[in-house]
This record gives sequence, structure tokens and C-alpha cells, in this order.
Amino acid sequence: MIAISMMLISTKGFSQKIPDVQKKTADSAVIYFPITDYDYGILIKGEDGTSSFSFENSGNIPLIISDVHAACGCTTPTWPHQPIMPGKSGEIRVVYDTERLGEFMKTVTIYSNAKAITLQLSGLVQEPGKE
Repeated sequence: MIAISMMLISTKGFSQKIPDVQKKTADSAVIYFPITDYDYGILIKGEDGTSSFSFENSGNIPLIISDVHAACGCTTPTWPHQPIMPGKSGEIRVVYDTERLGEFMKTVTIYSNAKAITLQLSGLVQEPGKE
């Protein structure tokens, strides 16, 4: 009988309710791009190679983009350097150098206080008169 009482007393400490951590919502920035791929199709050498990717901060704190890294020197990104407030939108613009002939598939990675996102650009640059 004493052994059973000791077991009940010793297991009581393990039956405490653990607080539900999932009920608390952490403050975070969330970067959302409706479109992450841009296909230029066929470009003629020297044409404008500008594309843009709209995004929204769907989080609950300001989104701060710390860096936008192009995989090669043939793409030049620009981005907002001021914080994007919750519910507000912004745009990443990327210019591809259309002096480079041939098929291409390039990436641009966005680093921020949200998760990193990779955008993809693709297309084909041809000499004039080849279309």
C-alpha cells in the first residue's frame, strides 16, 4: 500500500499542464510574392530587359530587405531600402543585360527579416531579324 501511494505521489509532478506555446503569435515579417518566375520569351539584342516582381508584407512587423543578390553580373536588381509596413506592398525590379545572346535562366535572391525568397528569370536573346 505504501508503494502504491509513493508511485501516485511521484507521478503527480509529471502530470502538470504544459502551457500552450502555440496560442502566442510571434511578431514577424512575411514577404509574399504572387509571382516568383518571369519569362521574357524572346528578346532582341539591345531591347529593354526590365522585369518587376510585386510583393506584400503580410506579416505584423515592418519588413526590412537587407540585400538582393543576383546570381550573375548580367542581372541588376533594385529594391526598396525603407521598411515595408505590414499590409503594404513593394517591388523588386530586375534588369537583364540583353547584349548577351542565347537562352538564359537566372536567379535573384531576396534576403530580409522574413524568409529568403528566390526569383527566377528566363528567356532567349536573339540577333535582330532572327525572330
